[in-house]
Amino acid sequence: MKFVRVNMTTQAITSQDAPADYRTLGGRGLTSTLIYREVPPKCDPLGPENKLVFAPGFLGGLSLVNTSRVSIGAKSPLTGGIKESNAGGKMGTALGGLGLAALIVEGQARSGACFIIVIDEKGRVRLEDGQKYRGARTYALAEDLFRVYGPDNAVMCIGPAGEHLLSSASIQSTDVDGRPCRSAGRGGLGAVMGAKGLKALVVSEKGGARPELADPLEFKEAAKVFAQAVMESPFSGKILRAQGTAVLVGPLNAIGAFPCYNATRGYFDEWNKISGDALAEMTAKRGGQMGHQGCSRCIVHCSNIYQDAEGRYVTGSLEYETIWALGAMLGLSDLDAIAKLDFLCDDIGLDTMNAGTAMAVAMDAGRYAFGDAEAAVDLLEQAAAASEMGRLIGNGPEAVGRYFHHHRVPACKGQSIAAYDPRGLHGNAVTYATSPQGADHTAGNTLSTNLAAFGGKLDPTQPDGQIEASRKAQISVAALDCTGLCLFVGGALAGPKGGEAFHRLLKARFGEDLGPDFMPRLGRTILAVEFAFNRSAGLTPDLDRLPEFFYREPLPPNNSVVLLNNDDLARAFADLEPI
Repeated sequence: MKFVRVNMTTQAITSQDAPADYRTLGGRGLTSTLIYREVPPKCDPLGPENKLVFAPGFLGGLSLVNTSRVSIGAKSPLTGGIKESNAGGKMGTALGGLGLAALIVEGQARSGACFIIVIDEKGRVRLEDGQKYRGARTYALAEDLFRVYGPDNAVMCIGPAGEHLLSSASIQSTDVDGRPCRSAGRGGLGAVMGAKGLKALVVSEKGGARPELADPLEFKEAAKVFAQAVMESPFSGKILRAQGTAVLVGPLNAIGAFPCYNATRGYFDEWNKISGDALAEMTAKRGGQMGHQGCSRCIVHCSNIYQDAEGRYVTGSLEYETIWALGAMLGLSDLDAIAKLDFLCDDIGLDTMNAGTAMAVAMDAGRYAFGDAEAAVDLLEQAAAASEMGRLIGNGPEAVGRYFHHHRVPACKGQSIAAYDPRGLHGNAVTYATSPQGADHTAGNTLSTNLAAFGGKLDPTQPDGQIEASRKAQISVAALDCTGLCLFVGGALAGPKGGEAFHRLLKARFGEDLGPDFMPRLGRTILAVEFAFNRSAGLTPDLDRLPEFFYREPLPPNNSVVLLNNDDLARAFADLEPI
């Protein structure tokens, strides 16, 4: 496996064999370790000392289901700390198929420059002038790139938000249909890409230098069993295919943990208009598609294609978090309006969660009215144009809160919460506060331990057991993010069939029995690296906290508040071995 470095200052491209101590790292493990070792913690995130790392998982590029995830790492301009944001689509498979462990983008192009990195089927890397694409939105850009380089490529790119260096800027990834509707949204890494002078990454899918296997036959047999386990798990094998992640709208609303109207309520009266059932019904009526395959190697098919009343494509993969952020948080219950806003975020290159929450704060502060879809469209267009108000929205909820002197800002370390109010789901309160990634549900979601519908035994409105639940989830996810596997295989991994198959896969991949403690140990090591970087960057433990209003303002309908105090939160990783 190779490391490829592209220096945007000198335009030099170098390649090296991945060092031996990176052998069992991949994805987030690689991005976080490289950032920790090579980036000065106090550097300007938008300056030349920061690095942007693209890394498939250590199972990426292999014949194994649901291994298309790619991790992107850098120092975040949003949180000021280390950040890993990952996306689906085709890039993880493409990079892994070329034998690339990591693509490391260094330095900074001259002001006004715009480049494209192209990697062909033989793994040859070149830097091409992309000035003609400057200012392009992602959908038009992807079409042009496929026209020039051919359809058998994976593309990751930024839109105007990344070029404007907005700290909620995403990096968009093309799906199996070539649409840039998969997003590495969190942390503002699109702004880092823009600051480097990099508009897009184009990688051939025809690579034949896949990761070496110690036992190819055993890997093939274990992969079959693992795939069976994924399909036999109810959530990944059936539920997600039928309704996608929007299936979560009903259960979270039912327990009063669905934050709406800028997290002033936990129950959305019109939830049934934006639920998984409503989405599936609308999609069927208009000839769209549920159970769409959005990512290469995927057998779960949680994606969807949303069409308008005339049967025209609007957006790909209208997901739970986006339905929440661009719907309930803004007081919107119109799927058509939400879909339009989703498309705009993807096309402009903005994190739907941070942008939606930023607009919700502006509405809560009285600048705009909740439920005003036209105002939301205008605000996103202003972000694309980088107007004064557009920059505020594009820089996230804390920027909006400061501007309007508004106290109710549902964010941690600059990053918005996700679609689980911490007052109604205490396990996620711990994750939001303590994760080195900022408020991020994918860093350690505790649904499975809290929701009875998912087998949870904890009371989500009470603190008992929540520190342990979040800690375990964060360690598990940090390790899983190294593999390239999608989070939705978690149910299969937790079962005996899938767990045993995964153990066989690791042994066949690396040629040794890594033992039952390998994954938990890996997760703890990654978190220790991330905490160490953040502390050196100046993110003190005092920032591992929630905004005050979560402790003081009861959330209807349960009228719950966060009951975990600062000492409780400090316990979460107090025993983590320092780096």
